[in-house]
Amino acid sequence: MQWARRWSRRALRWVAALLMLVVLAGAAIAAALLVTPMQTVTVAGQVIQVGATAPSLSWSGPGEIDLFGQSLPTDLRFTGPVRPRLQLSQITINSELTTLIEGHGHASPQTVLGARLADGWKHYFAWETAVVGAGTVLLVGAVAGWRRLPLKSTLKLLAAGLVVAEAINVGAIMATTYTAPSLLRQVHSLNDLVGSETQLPHIHPTGKPLRRIQAVVIGDSTAAGAGLAPVTGASNTDRACGRSADSYAADLSATNGWRVLNLACDGATISNGLLGPQQHGGRLLPPQLAVAERAKNASVVIVSVGADDLNWAAMVRYCAITPHCNDRATAAYFQQQLASFSKNYLDLLSRLAALPSHPQVIINRYYDPFGTEPGCLSQAGLTTPSLQTLTSRLQTLNAVLAKGAVQFRFSSPQPDFTGHQLCTSQPYVQGLSAAAPFHPTVLGQLAIALADQAALNQPGALRPGQTGA
Repeated sequence: MQWARRWSRRALRWVAALLMLVVLAGAAIAAALLVTPMQTVTVAGQVIQVGATAPSLSWSGPGEIDLFGQSLPTDLRFTGPVRPRLQLSQITINSELTTLIEGHGHASPQTVLGARLADGWKHYFAWETAVVGAGTVLLVGAVAGWRRLPLKSTLKLLAAGLVVAEAINVGAIMATTYTAPSLLRQVHSLNDLVGSETQLPHIHPTGKPLRRIQAVVIGDSTAAGAGLAPVTGASNTDRACGRSADSYAADLSATNGWRVLNLACDGATISNGLLGPQQHGGRLLPPQLAVAERAKNASVVIVSVGADDLNWAAMVRYCAITPHCNDRATAAYFQQQLASFSKNYLDLLSRLAALPSHPQVIINRYYDPFGTEPGCLSQAGLTTPSLQTLTSRLQTLNAVLAKGAVQFRFSSPQPDFTGHQLCTSQPYVQGLSAAAPFHPTVLGQLAIALADQAALNQPGALRPGQTGA
């Protein structure tokens, strides 16, 4: 009986030691996944970081790709609790950029992207395994020191800890490390990773070159000048799109003596308006960028886009009928719309970067139409919490716009409407009963023009008539 009790106590000590080693191994693996540096791969001059997602309780699922500060799930699904995480960290504007992003044609990036990502993934886990080992030694050594174990026992515990930690590490990620490289090798473009809601067409400019145009504005109703006086001699398309003689395009034209082509249209999104045709006012309008490409001497392209991609008007209407519009359903909808926009925004930026004339590109961020207090907006049902939600989401959109612009080395000015929101004495946005509520007034359009003018005046900026080639 005494022998049995001794054996039982020894078995319990072994079990306790093993459990302790398992806990320490788990801590070392978790720490390693946090601190192991992402591996850098370069494809066609573009720098991509390759790392791992946080461990998941599910055995399979998508990886992640960081795009303009947004974490998007990959279309590819990977086996294992730990999956690839990718980040487009440095963009070089060159002839291969659009091919790398969209995968059209037969250029070399298609054949090497997947192989480079697979290599980066394997290198990452080689480092991760080494970091797990180092972390285990530190943790087990600390426990041994705390317990004041003799050297021999400490060495045995360290060896056992390394064996347990690496066995768990390799076992937990075995399927991931073996299957992920083969899946990554199938990737021919970044769009293969994140997918697209719609397949954006190739843009083939048709019609005569617009050689006298010096600057082009593309985008949505903000750029069109919705709700303001129409352009002189407006065509049917101008009227349908809401293009105004008081738009910031017209302000820049009048102030600088430029010939500015305003192609913006109410309701335009990236896929239905800028890069794809737009059905509007009973007319099928060609992609705005296709028309812009005909302006071969234009040295400036200004873009206002994003609100219609996110269905912003519907979000405002919803917030006007509920006191708290930050519920899980609408938050999830916003993130879904933002993810879709981020994918298409990458395509737009790459197409702008590939314009043959290499113009200066300005991506306008959105103004704040609300302010911090409901004021007159309360009559429309907008409360302080609702305005906070809308303002936060607008800031998130602006952050995506700005980060994308920075990565492509474009300008991204922020029009300042501070003190001139809707409920102030001199608002820069149209009122609730106006033709286009929350859109800029004549003064609001001028404020946007001033922000763009400042971006144009930055050192190194092109002036109309100059060429970036």
